[in-house]
Amino acid sequence: MSNADKCVIVCGGFDNIRSQDIRFLQEAACFGHLCVLLWDDESLQSAAGKKPKFPQDERMYFLQAIRFVSKVYLSAQPSDSDMLPLIKGLNPSMWIVGQSDDTAAKHEFCKMHGMEYRIITKANLTGLPDIAKAQPQENSRKKVLVTGCYDWFHSGHVRFFEEVSELGDLYVVVGHDENVRALKGQGHPMLPQEERRYMAQSIRYVKQALISTGSGWLDAEPEIVRIKPDIYAVNEDGDKPEKKKYCREHGIEYVVLKRLPKAGLPRRESTILRGF
Repeated sequence: MSNADKCVIVCGGFDNIRSQDIRFLQEAACFGHLCVLLWDDESLQSAAGKKPKFPQDERMYFLQAIRFVSKVYLSAQPSDSDMLPLIKGLNPSMWIVGQSDDTAAKHEFCKMHGMEYRIITKANLTGLPDIAKAQPQENSRKKVLVTGCYDWFHSGHVRFFEEVSELGDLYVVVGHDENVRALKGQGHPMLPQEERRYMAQSIRYVKQALISTGSGWLDAEPEIVRIKPDIYAVNEDGDKPEKKKYCREHGIEYVVLKRLPKAGLPRRESTILRGF
């Protein structure tokens, strides 16, 4: 069986998805169609003794938006963590685990059920490789550009990307470290620019993510000149007079979207999540 025909399984809570989680999913997806068994709120609360930071619907929404993930199944975590629960219609060929979760019992479980067993080591997860590069644009699709810091990436960012991508091919320009620090002060950004770019590019709605090379509120101007977008989209927080004026002078449509979460999910703000 080729990798293209394999259904591979990873499982976990994915309560606070960061770049290392994305790297793990990226590596796991190299072995086939990646399905995630996502532990529900009750399972996580039972294991940790407290409610998860992010509710199951929000965790599922985020995971479904990651370009490496084929499907997400919500499930209760088995009392025996060395077993996989039975999911109707799911017939995995391989169970993939991280190095810290490897056990002989998991290996034996896979052997008994005719599944391959694979471990992704910490060494496999080093670096932040390019995920995808922009392909030639379809003539019928407009180019849409958004900018931002994206320091603590969350479901609100995912929703913004999802909405904007409906307007055309989405290009995300992530603010470079020096400029973010100049605009927001010391302590910012929390995460380096390459990591923030990587997180943005991992979302399936994004055609290409880049790092800005300019300064000020128009730090993406060099990228705008190169990409030549038809639309510059911002949310209400990112609406700045400098941006609106620049678009008017250069014939770019300027679109301001309301900052609304996906229906049923809580509103998220990076400042609150970071705590500063």
